[in-house]
Amino acid sequence: MIPPAGAPLVLRGREVGRGADGSLRPVVMAIVNRTTDSFYAPARLADDGAALAAAHQAWADGAAILDVGGVRAGVGPEVSETEEVDRVVPFVEKVRAEVPDLLVSVDTWRSGVARAAIAAGADLINDTWAGHDPALVEVAGAAGVGVVCSHTGGAQPRTDPVRVAYPRDDGVEDGLDDPRDGVTRDVLTTLRRAAARAVACGVPPASVLVDPTHDFGKNTWHSIHLLRRTEALVALGHPVLMALSRKDFVGEVLDVGADERLAGTLAATALAAWHGARVFRAHDVVATRHALELVAAVRDEAPPRAALRGLG
Repeated sequence: MIPPAGAPLVLRGREVGRGADGSLRPVVMAIVNRTTDSFYAPARLADDGAALAAAHQAWADGAAILDVGGVRAGVGPEVSETEEVDRVVPFVEKVRAEVPDLLVSVDTWRSGVARAAIAAGADLINDTWAGHDPALVEVAGAAGVGVVCSHTGGAQPRTDPVRVAYPRDDGVEDGLDDPRDGVTRDVLTTLRRAAARAVACGVPPASVLVDPTHDFGKNTWHSIHLLRRTEALVALGHPVLMALSRKDFVGEVLDVGADERLAGTLAATALAAWHGARVFRAHDVVATRHALELVAAVRDEAPPRAALRGLG
């Protein structure tokens, strides 16, 4: 049986990922990091020209959204809010002017950066640190732009997980009977509350994305189990964002470094897409798009692009 399709995504009144035949299609979110220390070297695009060229290439390669970050997610040198704005906001303005059809997301946990980015034309705020700044969702709601609700298990911004654990059983009959589902319950509860607050703050329901946020506040076993539970995330009723690209849990499953994680990333992507995840944050746009198109064909959501074999 084919799992249910995920919820539609709408940003600034524009539906994203709807095929010509009316079916929903997965969406690729490309990555541009305006930093010199991101964990994956090819995504380090501090130079303006290189970053803008990457934005043009992402659109040409089939990405619908570009996620722009100004601060490394992990431990690293302090970056002030002013410096983050300087790295991100002028670039958002350039992308909006030069690639107007490419939707722009800004990866930040700071409401001040979000406000400036929205004024520059950002369509989505990717709050990777799970509401650390509670005013951020208020800023997004006031502007009517999208927001990503994430889960970090209470971790502070730019910290790595250390011996994180989630209760195995809360005594509630919820259909999550696997003893490893403590992390699933915590993620579902956190995302349900965060999405409800986003809607209450004015974010349109179809513009609220939910992200289990693999690796953040989790060990590798937690991240693997959350892939198994993708359908439970989809059942929250909001489009599900999966940021799986070259993540540490992929590397630890395979015992490989960031440069060798593409195959594992695509396998995880296909699993999540099959179970209804909607948006995929990816360093490798073309490879990710190809994986998603194959899953869409198997799900009977899209025909092959060139079905010729055996028809001549």
